[in-house]
Amino acid sequence: MSSRIDTKLSVNLNKVALLRNQRDVGYPSVTRIADLVIAAGAHGITVHPRPDERHIRRSDVYELAALLADKHAGRIELNIEGNPTDDLLALVLDVKPDQATLVPDSPDQRTSDHGWDFEADGERLGPIVARLKAAGVRVSLFVDPVVADVAAAARTGTDRIELYTEPYAAAHARGDYAGILGEYVRCAEEAVRLGLGVNAGHDLNLDNLPALRDAMPMLAEVSIGHAITADALRIGFPGAVEAYLAALR
Repeated sequence: MSSRIDTKLSVNLNKVALLRNQRDVGYPSVTRIADLVIAAGAHGITVHPRPDERHIRRSDVYELAALLADKHAGRIELNIEGNPTDDLLALVLDVKPDQATLVPDSPDQRTSDHGWDFEADGERLGPIVARLKAAGVRVSLFVDPVVADVAAAARTGTDRIELYTEPYAAAHARGDYAGILGEYVRCAEEAVRLGLGVNAGHDLNLDNLPALRDAMPMLAEVSIGHAITADALRIGFPGAVEAYLAALR
């Protein structure tokens, strides 16, 4: 069993940007919400800019990068998620975030809903991973909870994997999650054996996060957006961040 490490909370601000984009009034401000969640104890900010800019815009990415560099340099991480198209890679290489999480979503997907098919994409991913790492960007690949996929991810040279946790979240909601949680643990243990860091994300919330955290002492980071934004409607962003940090503890 791996020794327990402190799991970092990265708050995904896409849903804040989605609400902002519904009106041409400039609020809620993505950067102001970033300040709020950081003040409440969040360890990082995640954004997933899509080509249609339906939520996070390229301008948001630059403004958040400037905010973190100016006020939180070396303390708060910026994580940019997305499909590594030429446009996204150009953005990442220009901004040089702390981490790039590469996901295989198409432009019309509502959200990322599966990990990489390494048989189809592994050979293509290797040079992309190397290019980002050479620029000083830590790379994480979105991976289904399949041990063979963890090994395939390692062969690309990635630094970390992010385990896609929707299947676990769905099982937890049904009240029958022990079996699938075991699959996640086996994947995380294989990742550690191969020298990879382990992140997790998708549909994690206050109900299902503690069991995942307890079962995976090696969990380096969780990225949470939809659920934490929904909880913020009830208790405010500072309260929501504090609740998720408590769940991680």
